[in-house]
Amino acid sequence: MTRRRATRGQDLDPLLLLKHLIALQRLTEMYPTGHPTIAEKLREAMEMVQPHLRSHQSVQIDIIHDDIFLNGTACSYARSATAPIVAALADVGVNSLHVEEGVQPDEFLGATECLAGRKALAEGETIERQLAERNVTHISLRKLVPLDTSWRMRHWNERPTGPMDPAHAEALAIAEGVFQEVAAGERINAIAVTDLVQLLIGQVAQSNAALSQILAVKDYENLTYCHSVNVAILSFILGRQLRLKEPAVAALVEAALLHDVGKTQVALDIVNKPGKLTESERKVVEEHPVRGAEILLETPGLQALTATVALEHHRTVIGTGYPDLGRGVVPHILSQVVSVADVYEALTGARSYRAPYPPEKACLILARSAGVQLNTTLVKAFVSAIGFLPRGTLVRTSQGELGVVIRTNPTDPLHPVVAVVDEGLNPAGGEIDTSVRDGSGGYERCIVETVPLDGRQIDLERLAS
Repeated sequence: MTRRRATRGQDLDPLLLLKHLIALQRLTEMYPTGHPTIAEKLREAMEMVQPHLRSHQSVQIDIIHDDIFLNGTACSYARSATAPIVAALADVGVNSLHVEEGVQPDEFLGATECLAGRKALAEGETIERQLAERNVTHISLRKLVPLDTSWRMRHWNERPTGPMDPAHAEALAIAEGVFQEVAAGERINAIAVTDLVQLLIGQVAQSNAALSQILAVKDYENLTYCHSVNVAILSFILGRQLRLKEPAVAALVEAALLHDVGKTQVALDIVNKPGKLTESERKVVEEHPVRGAEILLETPGLQALTATVALEHHRTVIGTGYPDLGRGVVPHILSQVVSVADVYEALTGARSYRAPYPPEKACLILARSAGVQLNTTLVKAFVSAIGFLPRGTLVRTSQGELGVVIRTNPTDPLHPVVAVVDEGLNPAGGEIDTSVRDGSGGYERCIVETVPLDGRQIDLERLAS
């Protein structure tokens, strides 16, 4: 199919024809066959297609990634105009309409009756068979299968690989079990969640190895459970920086751990789709905060604000975002904390369509979002807590040394202390404080770039000892 834009002066407006079909579908559900309103719509549909059929012998309308194509040519419409029709057809699993020369009004009626009953098709029944039973031979309704372009995408691991802190590995295993049970339609195990929260606070968050893995670039495309564990730890770090009291910290970590539980109700082929989501797919994804809140509200034994955070974590500090909770409604402060951690974790993790952002770039993106999407005070506190270059970040200095950040300088976060390593990430020259200045007042060295790990593992405990 070409991507040449059609002119609006063409002899058939495909969007208008699709609107007529949807209108006919709804009318057949309301009125008996032969009703004057239905007859009028059928007459209008025939008047629309006949001039085009005389010159082209067929009408082929396809919806591809929310764009409408007429006989292989993309038609220029505002997305706001096409969205309702695209969604209505997607709802019944149809995105392609073919009309052949010789079509009769009764065939339009039969096709729209098939659309009306599309959701209720019995197992094994096909829309082609239903069309044939209604003697519809000049109209076909189809479902286009998108081309699989995922082979061109880089495939990342789904979770950390190589040696892991035992508590971190245990936390991921527990979280995976909890999320799998929810995906299977079972109730959340509140006791397992409480135990997991204590494991995260008491052991994982205290492990240098686990923290370096969570804070630095993550060369894996983590599934929802893994992302949620990471967001819980990042939220804990921010909560500690804010000096939250112990009960509030526990509530925060639980809410962060379960903030994305609604994604267990979204099809994996949408969650893991390597390319751009269609309008209808995006709508499904944007329902996950509401689904998550509903699941959590039905789970006894959880903290009072856990469902609130799940509902609000995609809301902004100026009262926009999704779901729509009313103009200007600002999310709870715990929701705002989780939002900061959520954005940072997503940026520093790999995706099928992009490599992970290095920590310093992720921090710059947080800074640009401050005051619009994210709470400015919380962004500043988060960056201060993790350091502009977090512990465990592999860097190269202006003098060519390869090093791993082992400590940050609170008064100079751009110039941390690094442990020099070789290409195998083994100790190779002691520590360097990049905040040290020379006799002229300038820095002796500075960080010039962060370096991808490319699957290599950093033993931060060994380097920092």
